[in-house]
Amino acid sequence: MQFEIHDGALESRIKKQLQSSDSDSVEEVLARLLDTQEEQDRWLLENKDAIQAKIRQGIEQLDRGEGIPDDQLESHLAKLKSELG
Repeated sequence: MQFEIHDGALESRIKKQLQSSDSDSVEEVLARLLDTQEEQDRWLLENKDAIQAKIRQGIEQLDRGEGIPDDQLESHLAKLKSELG
């Protein structure tokens, strides 16, 4: 099976990935990318219920007025980041 890439930007991305990885071929780059995508899809499927529960919780908090105003968001995130380490 042969593939042609007609999108120059996509071809550049694949070449960049080939150069920056330990891959020996385009096939290896594509296999690695597919493995990563399949792993991500599997994780999302396995964690779907928990993700949806967190989204529901966030919406409920917003509905109760517990959200962070836009003008305070950056400082709030900076504070959380500094508390983590």
